[in-house]
Amino acid sequence: MKNVIITDMTLSQRASGADTTLSFKEKLEIAKCLDKMRVDVIETAQMENLKTDALFMRTISTTLVNCAISIPVGYTEEGVDNAWAAVSKAKKPRLRVAVPLSPVQMEYMCHKKPDAVIDMIEKLVKKCRGYCDNVDFTAEDATRSEPDFLIKAVKTAIEAGATTVTVSDSAGTMLPDEFGSFITDLAEKVPELKNVNIAAQCRNELNMSAACAVTAVKAGACEIKAATSGDQVPTVTALARIIKLRGDEVGIRCGVNTMEMQRLTKQIEWITRSKKGNESPFDTGVQMSQGTEFELTGHDDIDDVKKAAVRLGYDLSDDDMAKVYESFKGVADKKAVSARELEAIIASVALQVPPTYRLVSYVINSGNVINATANVIMEKNGHEIRGLSAGDGPIDASFMAIEQIVGTHYELDDFQIQAVTEGHEAMGSALVKLRAGGKLYSGRGISTDIIGAAVHAYINALNKIVYEEN
Repeated sequence: MKNVIITDMTLSQRASGADTTLSFKEKLEIAKCLDKMRVDVIETAQMENLKTDALFMRTISTTLVNCAISIPVGYTEEGVDNAWAAVSKAKKPRLRVAVPLSPVQMEYMCHKKPDAVIDMIEKLVKKCRGYCDNVDFTAEDATRSEPDFLIKAVKTAIEAGATTVTVSDSAGTMLPDEFGSFITDLAEKVPELKNVNIAAQCRNELNMSAACAVTAVKAGACEIKAATSGDQVPTVTALARIIKLRGDEVGIRCGVNTMEMQRLTKQIEWITRSKKGNESPFDTGVQMSQGTEFELTGHDDIDDVKKAAVRLGYDLSDDDMAKVYESFKGVADKKAVSARELEAIIASVALQVPPTYRLVSYVINSGNVINATANVIMEKNGHEIRGLSAGDGPIDASFMAIEQIVGTHYELDDFQIQAVTEGHEAMGSALVKLRAGGKLYSGRGISTDIIGAAVHAYINALNKIVYEEN
């Protein structure tokens, strides 16, 4: 019985769509869902911003338990260095050299002639193999390449150390029997393929990508590239269903957790399909966070607390970590400390700075028949500055009014609200997490007015960013 490796491409596919741009938190949640679903490999997009993207890669590298993580290295040796630095701590890292091999795409994407592309493949794969034992050479647009050139490129990659060769039908126009024959023919002409894994990547232009992928497996492939969300490639759900119903007859199986698959797939689809309002620049919108669940006790030392802070996304200095740990001990000696409580401690004691901006006043108009608007006045260096904005809700409008005053947009990574006291005059606590330059900053606000608490929390986080930037 052949075990089929399932590689999920959801994160790599969603990286380029303007309407479906995912925030740091959303990408992290998708990765966690895929890990619970037990797909074998998670493919990510190429890093563009070395600070934010590398931070994301390092975060999921230490979060994933079951899945390998595959990252493209681009077309330069420096890209290999950066990619490895981002995933080197992962339990199962994979470096991916993805190169277009059709004449048009080589010229357009690589700006190189065929011989130069072969040299590039050899250098990149060799450098990747020097770092990592798991190297995927992806022959993009393979079905439209010149046959002799494809053979030469695949042989070069294997000789340089590739352990997986992905054959891609980027056009998605091959019928299942045609793609199966393509794999069989390539394996006959490149005997070295017997020593590596063959992966199949099929676009869904003809709505037959799942059939093409299964046919490729019957022809010798042992890995299928799919996605949990989207319609560009076969879906993990469709492949798992085919393997479940016909796998015994074909002699294949996969390790996807079908018991949890439906629930996790719906969760990922909800994340990728949710759209932010037209007036809102925030990637995540405003929502109550479920948080990362864990508990710390008085038996945990400062290293344990630091690891928990990193898990929450914080990169704290030694001084701030010492302050956080001292405050943590005061609570942990009496009771267990949850993730939310640790975040509140971090927001309260880490990076406390002189305020650049002070809140003077705010007026919020909201209702079920009008758009929410916020009129916020803040003080900076003795001068009052006003921001007026509409938004998807009162808190969204308030945050955008503050950004109008500051003149900069920061990614809203998370927003949490909870009651601190009970009764009609209950105090509300808000925690706002902003991301700037790849680093996470949190602020906390407390008020009987939850909108006021959110505004104070946002300004608290904002002042920390401004202080460090200056």
